[in-house]
Amino acid sequence: MKYEAPLEKYPVNIREAVLGKGEKAIKIGGENTFPFHFFEGSLPDPPGLALEVLDIQPENWSHWVLEPFQDVVSDPVSWAKKCVDVFGAEILCLRLLSTDPMGKDASPKQAAVIAKKVADAIDVPLIVWGTGTEEKDSRVLTEVARLCSGKNLLLGPALKGNYEEIAQIALEHGHAIVAQASMDVNLTKELNIALCKFFPPEKIVLDTTSSALGYGLEYTFSIIENVKQIGLINRDNMMQMPILADFGGECWRSKEAKESKEQGILWEAITGITFLLAGANLLILRHPDTLKLIKEMISEKK
Repeated sequence: MKYEAPLEKYPVNIREAVLGKGEKAIKIGGENTFPFHFFEGSLPDPPGLALEVLDIQPENWSHWVLEPFQDVVSDPVSWAKKCVDVFGAEILCLRLLSTDPMGKDASPKQAAVIAKKVADAIDVPLIVWGTGTEEKDSRVLTEVARLCSGKNLLLGPALKGNYEEIAQIALEHGHAIVAQASMDVNLTKELNIALCKFFPPEKIVLDTTSSALGYGLEYTFSIIENVKQIGLINRDNMMQMPILADFGGECWRSKEAKESKEQGILWEAITGITFLLAGANLLILRHPDTLKLIKEMISEKK
């Protein structure tokens, strides 16, 4: 008698989110099974892989991760174009670090102008990321949403204290948002429920926040995995959004990554692959060699 392994089938799907516009728009999510379980269900969209760009020249970055961008770090537009044209990035994440109230404290209008220049210079989806300061991010992302109206940016993070303002302006100007609740499944669901009262769930990406290999990765893994399980197994439609993992900075701050270029790339790549196995649909990476390595790993290239 031929043995047939039992298969788990789920009657629901993770929602499919569309990032960007036109031919280079990318879909994430859409699956009705767990990561890489091609034998049990449908995984229509490959994981999204983004490279990050800063709106000001980075400080205290490891030499290894700064090296590929040394000729462009003073110009976010050139940096973004190099990520796409030279390193093959299909998604970018622009961090508006200049707006940090504890740093340069740039105005929302200044930041929005930079975001518009970057968005106009590339043809791939763009994530625009604040500093996690609720009041300032609300004003900054409002300006970005208005100035980049219709470009379907992914704006974040939308937090408990500012999600209404960010989500409302995103809805008015045709953008998606990242809903962030730090390392807590219940808080993630609460935020989703509040958002979905007025914002389309198919335009929400979840961020449970991420840590690096050796620095809390196991806990992050369990949270991402739990969110995905609740969505698929429990059929909870408030937990059926694609998941983002943002960890490049955490990896390259580790002492292990700073010891050598090869070790740093592997540290970031292992962290990324681990989060894909947990259920993440979108990764934000820092080093272009990590992007290349993860692309090869998930496409099974030798």
